Amino acid sequence: MQPIKIAIMAMGGEGGGVLADWILDLGESNGHLAQTTSVPGVAQRTGATIYYIELYPERQAELDQASPVLALMPLPGDVDIVLASELMECGRAVQRGLVTPERTTLIASTHRVYSIAEKSALGDGRVDSAALLAHASSAAKRFVRFDMAETAEQSGSVISAVLFGALAGTGVLPFSRAQFEATITRGGVGVASSLKAFATAYQRASAPGEEILPFAQDDSDAFGRQERRHAERSEESPLALHPAVRALLGRIDAAFEAPARMMLREGVRRLIDYQDPGYAGLYLDRMAAIAKTAGTNDRLLEETARHLALWMSYEDTIRVAALKTRGSRFERVRGEVRAGEDQVMAIDEYLHPRVQEIAETLPAAIGRWIERPGWPRRLVERFTQKGRIVTTSSLSGFLMLYAVAGMKRWRRATTRYAAENTAIEAWLVRITATAALNPELAVEVAQCQRLVKGYSDTHERGVRNFETVMAAVQKAGTTLAPATLRELREAALADEHGTQLEAMLTRYALA
Repeated sequence: MQPIKIAIMAMGGEGGGVLADWILDLGESNGHLAQTTSVPGVAQRTGATIYYIELYPERQAELDQASPVLALMPLPGDVDIVLASELMECGRAVQRGLVTPERTTLIASTHRVYSIAEKSALGDGRVDSAALLAHASSAAKRFVRFDMAETAEQSGSVISAVLFGALAGTGVLPFSRAQFEATITRGGVGVASSLKAFATAYQRASAPGEEILPFAQDDSDAFGRQERRHAERSEESPLALHPAVRALLGRIDAAFEAPARMMLREGVRRLIDYQDPGYAGLYLDRMAAIAKTAGTNDRLLEETARHLALWMSYEDTIRVAALKTRGSRFERVRGEVRAGEDQVMAIDEYLHPRVQEIAETLPAAIGRWIERPGWPRRLVERFTQKGRIVTTSSLSGFLMLYAVAGMKRWRRATTRYAAENTAIEAWLVRITATAALNPELAVEVAQCQRLVKGYSDTHERGVRNFETVMAAVQKAGTTLAPATLRELREAALADEHGTQLEAMLTRYALA
């Protein structure tokens, strides 16, 4: 007779400890000896923690005439049930060998909370969710999964209650639904919402065939409906109330072909939000020049429209301040922390602007004066050598950032704008010149804007890589194969030190 062995993979704030306590209470209240341990993590996202529980029937212990020795940690190949609060945690359990096709029931949520490595990658560092699900499916004896975060949100509860309901629905534990629900009731906190989430998850997990639904089927219908709605919206320009916005949308419909209109509207929307309608007009001026060169090359026009809008809305201190003081952000944070209407919420921002970033926000003459060696620079460095915490939920902190955000009216007079504008114009000239001789290569040149992103050190590295790649394009000329430029771009996005890019340039004799 072996204990029932259960491992819970959860992140901080998701109620993994509550779930472990529920399972412990469930066992102890229904004739089982139970033991739980936890090993908290500190490095992965909000701290990934492994909770481990073993349950052993008291009646069997009496027959054995001995107390069982229960383990403190899960061992690879020796776990009956694994519960994962998020898809990457599910993948970690499989990677650790805790999930085996001979014995393990795997219960996991399919939503994602991206890891630091995924979010800090220069390119798209996200792990393929479909690959994670396929790997988990082959590793487990039974795999029950659905978006449990969405179920918890719809129920007004937390994901631990959903996982508890899914566990009950699988029927792998020797306890009835009533015994599970009684455990939640004994907890005495958030009982109604927890029971609602439990019931939804129980029904979902106990449905025939639920555990074998492939990922593509799980979301394809909703994705298809979303794509169709998006296509329907893109047929006509949205109704705009402001005359300047109506004029911009009308200009898109009159001057550009249908395939590029949706992307151009998104670009105009983004740049109006970033600066003003006049700035969005400059965007359309630039795109009109590209359209004359692109001709019928819809892909070149769309890619240039996408990346030009991104570059023209570069991240500076003004943009950061504007985003941090928006009402929608305060509402989003309040929703994320589940603050009640009668609760006071405080938001602390950690800010550490450098002298260069401060100078770039000021009018060009003043910015250059501060950047030069001398007492003005030393004075600014004295106040910026250490980061500071600004409470944007307080009046003083909010007004400070709100004043910085209001400086966008002078953005086009700053040194940062002059530098970005010069780089954008040079990039557009290169696209135009390349498109005349090699349109496919011009598309790859347009996509090289992906290298320019972020702020501070990240932005500097991106600009350096972009300039290196453009120098290689200049050296090779329009005879450069589009696939080669694509490889150079992906190499530049592969690591922040540029090692792979240097190796690729050497390989193609473009260094």
